[in-house]
Amino acid sequence: MPLVILLAAAPAAAEEDGNIWLGQFATINASEAVFVRAEAQQRFTQDAERLGQLLLRGLVGYRISDKASIGAGYAYVMTDPVGPAKLNEDRVYQELNLRLIESEGGTTLDSRTRLEWRSFRERPDSAWRLRQFVQLRVPVSENNKIVAFTEPFIDLDDGTVQRGGLSVWRNFVGVSIPLTKGVEVVPGYLNQQVFRDGEDRSDHVANVNLFMTF
Repeated sequence: MPLVILLAAAPAAAEEDGNIWLGQFATINASEAVFVRAEAQQRFTQDAERLGQLLLRGLVGYRISDKASIGAGYAYVMTDPVGPAKLNEDRVYQELNLRLIESEGGTTLDSRTRLEWRSFRERPDSAWRLRQFVQLRVPVSENNKIVAFTEPFIDLDDGTVQRGGLSVWRNFVGVSIPLTKGVEVVPGYLNQQVFRDGEDRSDHVANVNLFMTF
C-alpha cells in the first residue's frame, strides 16, 4: 500500500511525541445542494498529558454534482505548546472536494484541496497554506471499511507564521465502524511529520474521529 511506503520512507526525527487526538464532525444538509459542516478537535500532546491544541471549524458548502463540492469557512485554533507562549490562530479557508474513484464494490478514493489564510493574534503578519488530502476507503466486511489517507501541508510563503515549503505531512490508517444510521466512528493510527528549521518532529497519534450526518 502506498501509505505504508510513505510511512517507511519518512525521515527519522530527532524529537518524537505520543498524542491522542479526538475529533467530532457534523454535516447538516440544508438542501440537496447546500450543506453546513461543523467540527471540534482536541489534541492531547506531550505524551497525551495535556491539551496542546483545540480546533473549532465551520464551513458552508455547495454540491456541484454528486462527485464534487466547494466550500468556504472559518477556523479558530488554540495552540498551547510546552515552553513557547500560547497562540491563538484565525483561519479563513476554501476547499474543493472530488470523488475520484467509486467502484461497484464500495471502494472510494476522495480528494480535498484546501487553501488557508492564516493569522495569529500574537504575530504581526499572515500567511497562505495549501493542503492536499487524499483518502481511500476499502470495504473489508459488510459494515466496516479500511480507511487510509495522506495529507501534505505546503506553506506558500514564509514569515513569523510559517517557514515556507513542506511543513507538515500526515498519514493515517484505521477502520470505520458504523454506530447507527448517519453516524460512524473511525479509530486508527496517525503519523505526523513536522518539518522545522531545527530538529524535525514525529508525532505518533492515537486518532479517534466521530462523524455524523443529518
